[in-house]
Amino acid sequence: MSSIPAQTASAITVPVPLGDRAYDILVGRGLIEAAGARIAALGARAAALVTDEHVGPLYAQALSRSLAANGLRTAVITLPPGEATKSYAGLERVCDAVLEAKIERGDLVVALGGGVIGDLAGFAAAVVRRGVRFVQVPTTLLSQVDSSVGGKTGINSRHGKNLVGAFHQPSLVLADTSLLDTLPAREMRAGYAEVAKYGLIDDARFFAWCEGNWTGIFDGGPERDEAVAQSCRAKAAVVVRDEHETGDRALLNLGHTFGHALERITRYDSTRLVHGEGVAIGLTLAFRFSAALGLCPLSDAERVEAHLKSVGLPTRLSHVPGGCGTVDELLDAMTQDKKVKGGSLTFILARGIGQSFIAPGVEAEKVRAFLTSEIDAT
Repeated sequence: MSSIPAQTASAITVPVPLGDRAYDILVGRGLIEAAGARIAALGARAAALVTDEHVGPLYAQALSRSLAANGLRTAVITLPPGEATKSYAGLERVCDAVLEAKIERGDLVVALGGGVIGDLAGFAAAVVRRGVRFVQVPTTLLSQVDSSVGGKTGINSRHGKNLVGAFHQPSLVLADTSLLDTLPAREMRAGYAEVAKYGLIDDARFFAWCEGNWTGIFDGGPERDEAVAQSCRAKAAVVVRDEHETGDRALLNLGHTFGHALERITRYDSTRLVHGEGVAIGLTLAFRFSAALGLCPLSDAERVEAHLKSVGLPTRLSHVPGGCGTVDELLDAMTQDKKVKGGSLTFILARGIGQSFIAPGVEAEKVRAFLTSEIDAT
């Protein structure tokens, strides 16, 4: 693991060097207070601020005033909260509102919210006027360490999650970690699954650091800024190597083939399962599947499960409220995964903690046998 920087009074800057699409991720407490000046420095004349009915009442007015005080004409677009908003109807609503606000190609769309708002607003920015710039102001742990970074934007289809979208890099990401102070405990836990994921992919030392420091992340100590910055640094490094997910960027989907299938089966009903909970179950299943295939020590799979359980995350199919569906339903949901090629399933598997790899062409019958054993064990 690259060394985690000590906490400083200023924001931690994580650069994403992508040539003419390069941008910075700023991580720290209180960043939203100076957001207007930082965003105005990008040179736009106007901004469409996209948020939802949960986040908007907390932060939209202050951010809008800050933008206006720094010379940006600002319109606020407020949407219903929840995964159902990330839809064709939601996209149409945002695009029309951005156009009504007379946002030009040199202007900005500002996404203020969690992953749903970031993905939706970013996709709208990608397609309105064939592309306008946008800024991410993520307000959940999950969006700060994952969805706000890397330029993957999109919406859900009835066929599956994130199947309609575009790669469109932001111009700036402001990860104000103080915004997480009011985040519900369930949402913090869900976001933490993505933090742990970075250690499980290729950084065993970071995973061990998480095991020893996770309470500080939840309590809002300096560990929180360090964890967010390290997660962003890890993701940025992968994005720079593989911006359009043609190679090892797929490693970032560790746990997601199982997790996305569970989200589809629960119909994206957040009362039953949120994304990070699906990922937590998926991470455990990926390691248990790796162990079942003889690739990974069972002790590593048990260690992953033990840590996620200690945080309060679900780790088994039996932990899905209302059931996880049948084996056939799970397999059908997996076939809609974006990593499917030529009808063959691609998984991210592991040889141990910090030793994940892309496994194309996994035989469906091996997956079926594993899922059957997992369901039978409940």
